[in-house]
Amino acid sequence: MGFNILICDDSSLARKMARNNLPDGFAETIYEVSNGMDALEVLAHHTIDLVLLDLTMPVLDGLGVLSEIKRRQLEVFVIVISGDIQPQMQEKVMSLGALSFIEKPIKRDALKTILCRFGFILPDTYQTAIAV
Repeated sequence: MGFNILICDDSSLARKMARNNLPDGFAETIYEVSNGMDALEVLAHHTIDLVLLDLTMPVLDGLGVLSEIKRRQLEVFVIVISGDIQPQMQEKVMSLGALSFIEKPIKRDALKTILCRFGFILPDTYQTAIAV
């Protein structure tokens, strides 16, 4: 059983890289949006297990999305993928409920490590763990 994934990034190339770095068979459905308002719309109408979220986007940025997820008490896991790697920003996104932070450009091993750490996939494999 795969997960429902939302990839939110204003760069189509970054969305493609995130999609391509997901383990084979990991996702049942992948939604892609280019701004935070569209992300909130998807979250309002679909059951999403994991959001891969950029911080710098038009309309509504990643911090705004995280704030709204927290305010609405949505049960979704969020991994922030951003070029802004300053410790203060990492602390901020974690305080808003993000599981983890990956530096852009996304690397398969970094994503795999985080997915293993939080039980989405089994260690040393790309087997999908049981959906939460």
